Amino acid sequence: MKFNYQARSKTGEIQSGVVEASNREAAFNVLKTHGFYVTALEETTRAPFYAKKLKFIERVSKKDIVLFSRQISIMFKSNVPIVESFRAIAKQTRKSIFREKILKLAGEIEGGTSLSKSLSIYPKLFTPFYISMVRSGEASGKLSDIFLYLADYLEKEYAFRSKIRGAMVYPIFILVVFIGVVVLIMVYVIPQLSEVLKGTGQEFPLATRIVMAVSEFLKKRWWAALIVLIGLVAGLYQFVKSETGKKFFDRNLLKLPILGNFLKKLYLGRCALNLSTLISGGVSISQALQITGEIVNNDLYKELLFETRDQVKKGETISSVLEKYPSLVFPLFYQMITVGEKTGSLDSSLMNVVDFYQKDVDRSLDNFVRLLEPIFIIILGGVVAGLMGAVLLPLYSMGGI
Repeated sequence: MKFNYQARSKTGEIQSGVVEASNREAAFNVLKTHGFYVTALEETTRAPFYAKKLKFIERVSKKDIVLFSRQISIMFKSNVPIVESFRAIAKQTRKSIFREKILKLAGEIEGGTSLSKSLSIYPKLFTPFYISMVRSGEASGKLSDIFLYLADYLEKEYAFRSKIRGAMVYPIFILVVFIGVVVLIMVYVIPQLSEVLKGTGQEFPLATRIVMAVSEFLKKRWWAALIVLIGLVAGLYQFVKSETGKKFFDRNLLKLPILGNFLKKLYLGRCALNLSTLISGGVSISQALQITGEIVNNDLYKELLFETRDQVKKGETISSVLEKYPSLVFPLFYQMITVGEKTGSLDSSLMNVVDFYQKDVDRSLDNFVRLLEPIFIIILGGVVAGLMGAVLLPLYSMGGI
């Protein structure tokens, strides 16, 4: 936001101009710190109402946070003052909603609030992991290195999430085609064949009667089927989002034959990356385990990390605790941690685990996607053949074809 101001300097001269800040109070503080006695302060011409509505459409993405972290790292390395760094980055930021937040942070820091505490104002943008890393950087005086760590970490997370989303595009497309083909057959093809069958006057098998009844229902009551489908999807979504649903899926998905091992590698790789980054940044091991447990996004691994934290506080090693849970932790994981604990290079050992599991997950993901293609084709062919067979069987039995 920009404000027109009129102020008197220390020498008594009247000056006017424009100052940029997150709000009126921040603008007043900026002028005050420069030795001005403010006599008038007004916001510049307000944006039209439709411009304000567009802010709700804008969303600060992970990519924006990565770029912000890297820019801050470069600014700190160049010894640019922190408030000036934030304002310079804000000027280069295209998204107005993110620009305002950066300016708000600059105002908070200028008012005397620490950087880590200022970032905690926006918990949706800056996770506990992010804030803890910044806090450790403030304590060690290595904020430039910490923001570089954060940028690298977020880039790895962003790249991996993008790879998973990209890999799921094809299966989702096939699933949509599959549903479309089945609906087309049930609504347009089956009714025409049903008319032919009804003209024969014979008694149909149970499978044929079921298919014909479902087809007739979909054709005449398609809106009811749509409402039921939407209700089921909404109910499932709410169940997944609920605490009970999350616990159910967290515990049972890991038990599935192929998907379970894939998810275990995914969570272990994420744990290793978080722990390595936090420990490299100077965060204590118990605190690193606490933060990693909060953001691992699986209840079983969260409980495991919290138990490990408690045992580490009592003097136990991380590897000795993890070794007790072979169903959740693969031998390679705690063996590498054992090596890191003995050599005093736990962070580098964890990064080796990250590299191994990321490559393994990438291979598993590629194999999984390749496997889905023939599976979907077989299922689609089986369903179509079953539907057509249920309708055409009576015609074959009476020698009509």
